[in-house]
Amino acid sequence: MRAPLDLVIMAAGKGTRMKSRTPKVLQRLAGRPLLGHVLATAGQLKARSAVVVTGHGADQVESAIAGSAQASGLKLGFVRQEPQLGTGHAVQQAVPVLPADGMVIILSGDVPLTQAATLQALVDAAGGDKLALLTVNMTDPTGYGRIVRSADGGVQRIVEQKDASEAQRTICEIYSGIMAVPARHLGPWLSRLTNDNAQGEYYLTDIVAMAVADGIAVTAHCITDELQVAGVNSPLQLAELERAHQTAQARTLMEQGVRLADPARFDLRDDARSGQAARLSCGQDVEIDVGCIFSGQVEIGEGAHIGAYCCISNASIGAGAVIHPYTHIDGEGAGVDVGQGSLIGPFARLRPGAQLGREVHIGNFVEVKNSRLADGAKANHLAYLGDATVGERVNYGAGSITANYDGANKHRTVIEADVHIGSNSVLVAPVTIGTGGTVGAGSTVTKNTEPGVLTVVRGKQISTANWKRPVKQPKV
Repeated sequence: MRAPLDLVIMAAGKGTRMKSRTPKVLQRLAGRPLLGHVLATAGQLKARSAVVVTGHGADQVESAIAGSAQASGLKLGFVRQEPQLGTGHAVQQAVPVLPADGMVIILSGDVPLTQAATLQALVDAAGGDKLALLTVNMTDPTGYGRIVRSADGGVQRIVEQKDASEAQRTICEIYSGIMAVPARHLGPWLSRLTNDNAQGEYYLTDIVAMAVADGIAVTAHCITDELQVAGVNSPLQLAELERAHQTAQARTLMEQGVRLADPARFDLRDDARSGQAARLSCGQDVEIDVGCIFSGQVEIGEGAHIGAYCCISNASIGAGAVIHPYTHIDGEGAGVDVGQGSLIGPFARLRPGAQLGREVHIGNFVEVKNSRLADGAKANHLAYLGDATVGERVNYGAGSITANYDGANKHRTVIEADVHIGSNSVLVAPVTIGTGGTVGAGSTVTKNTEPGVLTVVRGKQISTANWKRPVKQPKV
């Protein structure tokens, strides 16, 4: 039987080069903390447990990721590394809480994009009794530990950049910082570590030479995708990794048939507020213009077109819908549904609970919140619909609003089918406008209206002939 998997995630570093009060492992990539990416991948492995080694900003880190681990189903524990004396010292802190019967995968909290399949392949390479290293061949290996092999190709040891000779620095196969090691060997090897090196630290990589000396086989699982082992140490590296990740996501979508006007100006992110994982599902012949940001769960129907610089979060866009540029759709919690063939924007805002039927028009500077609009309803200009139920073919005039909040409670407005609401009207909820009715421009409606009637609520117009405007008096 295969040994249970236990994970050790090193997350104690200060990240000085980030120049931020936020701990490095909590910096966000695609809307999710770096450490959150690592935990999500760990969850896919169905590991028995995960031990996170914290240090700098430990309280903040532990509080921030507790929910992430819960969502992934991991049994999560924490140990502290104080002071931080190297990677070997970090893993030493975890040994007392690791069961002796498991296979331990050691990960870094600032390496976010390693795939679960890669880690599973690493575990398979370890086979339950070997030390397995995840390695990559790099054209520029500067800064990484080099894999030193024997004449027959066997792994002998890892040499860190600062301790490597000139000849060793020419080696292009590097150690990624990720390894799988039987727990029964890990503790004894770590207890033998010394800090006799250029940095005066306890290197985890020194256990490779110990394994060789003890007759334990060391194997390397070598991959070609550098993105999977890229770490983050500075804002520049974070930005580079973000763009590389987004480019990879864009390429996947285009391979599925999505038309992206410019894959270099595309973003798909987790919903940072709710933690909802990013997923963009597109039907056939979907077109997405430049600068669009998608977050959380978004579904776009066949033939829909998303204009430039739209932000769409947790929403469903129906087939054939057109979302004009600079539209903001945010379905946090309650979601947003846009019906087939609807036209939205430009500069429109759909908030949680907006449910739009087929061929609904929401125009420029119109905001809709917690409202249901039936097929063919239109609000084309400068309007607000909050907590409203709007019937079929309603025309909602420019400048009109539903006054849904009385200072303490929200109330609902019902506008029945075929109603025309004139410009600059105020509908004071709770109120119902009957089927086929008309509300004259500038009206403030506070009472229910009968079907088919014209309702006008405004003061009588008065015109004064020969009236003169006041004239400013000269200064004395």
